[in-house]
Amino acid sequence: MEQKIIKLRNTFGTTPLDINEIEGLIPSHITTQSELNEWEQTNILKAELWLNKTMPNNEEILNIEFIKKLHHKMFSDTWHWAGKFRKSNKNIGIDWHLISVQLKYLLDDVKFQLPHKTYSMDEIATRFHHRLVFIHPFANGNGRLSRLITDHFLIAQDHERFTWGQNNFNNSNDTRKTYITALRLADKQDYSLLLKFVKM
Repeated sequence: MEQKIIKLRNTFGTTPLDINEIEGLIPSHITTQSELNEWEQTNILKAELWLNKTMPNNEEILNIEFIKKLHHKMFSDTWHWAGKFRKSNKNIGIDWHLISVQLKYLLDDVKFQLPHKTYSMDEIATRFHHRLVFIHPFANGNGRLSRLITDHFLIAQDHERFTWGQNNFNNSNDTRKTYITALRLADKQDYSLLLKFVKM
């Protein structure tokens, strides 16, 4: 089998793919990062249309199988491993053996926080987003998955979705740098910058 040759940029804050993950690329015509970004974005738009049509509720969203299904919907035209938890450790994220357990803890926590109003709705959603990114269940696409599922989690509460700095995250721009900085502060339990960023 001929090895795929693709020039991927390690954009600030992204997770590098290993050779086995790159081999999982489905479209054979893609050779550059910009082509990959465009292809993935088209795939993600299909997933958004599916979400807007199905309008999942809390019970559906706060479920491990739904997280897998959404990732699959977002990347199934792009990667063979879409919807499958990673099988190796990365430069960020927890040990891959702990993904299922930590996701269950996260979802159980959110299910508790909602009726008990532990935090404001903005903070519940922001913490949900951060912990999902922190766990990093998949080889790639975790930030995009986490932002999309958080928005639809908010919609399920009849709450406005976040604006996420009102900019794209594909380039090493100020928006992306602010976002990554906010996530790293949240890793230390300081959510102040991330709470501001999601509403910018």
